[in-house]
Amino acid sequence: MNMIYQHSAMLLFAILQLFSLPAIAQDAATDFLSADFHRGRRELVRKMMPENSVAVFFANAERNRANDVDYIYHQNPDFYYLTGYKEPNAVLLIFSEDQNDGSNSVYDEVLYVQERDPRAEQWNGKRLGVEGAKSTLGFKTVFNGSEFAKASTEFKNFDSVLFFDFENDYRDSKDTADLFDLIRNFKEKTDYPADYDPAKQRLYTMIKSTDVENSANVAQTLGRYLSNDDKLKEDALLSGFVNATDDNLRSEIKAKVDLELSANNLNSSKLSEIMSTLRETKTEAEMALLKKAVEISAVGQVEVMKAMHPKMSETEIQGVHEFVYKKYGAEYEGYPSIVGGGNNGCILHYIENSKPEVGDDLVLMDLGAEYHGYTADVTRTIPANGKFTKEQKQIYDIVYNAQEAGIKASVVGAPFQAPGQAASQVVTEGLLQLGIIEKDDESRTYFPHGTSHYLGLDVHDKGTYQAFKPNT
Repeated sequence: MNMIYQHSAMLLFAILQLFSLPAIAQDAATDFLSADFHRGRRELVRKMMPENSVAVFFANAERNRANDVDYIYHQNPDFYYLTGYKEPNAVLLIFSEDQNDGSNSVYDEVLYVQERDPRAEQWNGKRLGVEGAKSTLGFKTVFNGSEFAKASTEFKNFDSVLFFDFENDYRDSKDTADLFDLIRNFKEKTDYPADYDPAKQRLYTMIKSTDVENSANVAQTLGRYLSNDDKLKEDALLSGFVNATDDNLRSEIKAKVDLELSANNLNSSKLSEIMSTLRETKTEAEMALLKKAVEISAVGQVEVMKAMHPKMSETEIQGVHEFVYKKYGAEYEGYPSIVGGGNNGCILHYIENSKPEVGDDLVLMDLGAEYHGYTADVTRTIPANGKFTKEQKQIYDIVYNAQEAGIKASVVGAPFQAPGQAASQVVTEGLLQLGIIEKDDESRTYFPHGTSHYLGLDVHDKGTYQAFKPNT
C-alpha cells in the first residue's frame, strides 16, 4: 500500500478509536463555582486585610496576537477567584470595614464592569453588564467601569491601599473605560508616585516587619535579592541594611525605612501574601474541579497510548490529547502542550511539537486539561513503537521509582521540599548504579529541576510553599 495511504488509514483508525472513549458524564456543565463560593473568598480576604484598608483588584488585560486579532481572553486568576467575572476592563474594591456613601447606603465591596454594548456584543459575545453582575455573580454594588473615574472613594483616607504591581502590556483602546484608563484613574486617585518601585517597597516592608534578633538573617535574605538586581543595589537603605555590621546600625536604617514607607499608603506586597495563603488550600468544590481536570487529562494519556505508532508526528499526538479535552468539556489546555520525541523530551518546556515522525524513540507528553479554570498537569513517557529497549526501560524504571518515592513523601505535615528530595535520592542512586554518573552532585546534569508545585487556577498555582496541609 502507498505509504501516504497507509499512514492515513492508521490515523483514521486511531481517530475512530477515540469515539469509543471511556464514559465520562458529558451533560451540560452545572459544576461551575457558585456565587456563594466567590463571596466567601472575598469575606476571607476582608478578614486578612489590615484595619482601615482597601484592596484593589484589576481584571487581566486583553492581549493582541496580531493586527486586529487578540488572543483568547484569560481572566486574572485572582480576579476570577474572588468574583467569577470572566470579562476584561473591570475593577474590584474590597474594604476592610463597611463604607457609607453619604446617603445611608452601606457597602463593603464594589465591582466595576464593562458596560453593555449591543454592537460590541454582536461581534464578540454577550456582556454581563451591571444587572448581570448583580443577578449572576451576587454583587449588590456594581457600576459601569466609566463610573470609576468619578467614584467618591477617597483612597487617601485609608491607612493602606492594597494592590498588585501593574503589568506593562496593557493598551489604550478607544474605550474610555478600558484597563488602561482604569489604572490611570487609580494612579491619579492615589497620587501614585512616578518612581514607585514595587520590588523596593516589598523589601522595605520586609525590613519594617523584622525584629532586632532576626535582622541579621533578614539582611542575608535581602543580600540575595540585591545580588540579582543592580537597581536595588543602588538603593542606599537596602545596601546599608545588608552591609551593616551590627544590630544598632540596622535599627537606625529600619527607622529610616519606616519613614519612607509612611510617605504614602500604597502597599503592593500584602495582597500577594493574602492570595497565596487562600489559594494554596482548596475547598471541596475546587478539589472536584481539579479532579475532573486530572481525570480528563488521564483519559487523553490512555487514548494516546492506544493510538501511538512510530509514524505519528508530535503534532498529531498533541491533537489527540486536545481532542479528548474538548470531548469531555475542558474549555482549554492549562498550559502549552509539550510533546517531545527523543531528544526533544529533554527540553523542559518544549512546545514546538514539530517532529514529523517520533520513530522508535521514547515520547514524553506533558499536558493538562483546564476545566472551569482549574488545570491539571500530567506527564507520561512511552515508547512510540510499544516496546522499551533495555536502556529505555532502565531509565524509565528510575523515573518511575522516583515518582513513587515522591508520592510516598507527600503527606500532611511534611516539608514542601520532601517529595523532591525523595525523588532526587532515587534518581541519584539509579544513575550511580548504571554508571552514568560517578558522584552524587552530577545527577543535577540529568535532573536539573524540582518535582513539585501547587495546582489550581494556575498550573503553577499560588501558595506559601510551607509544610503540606490538607487540600494543598
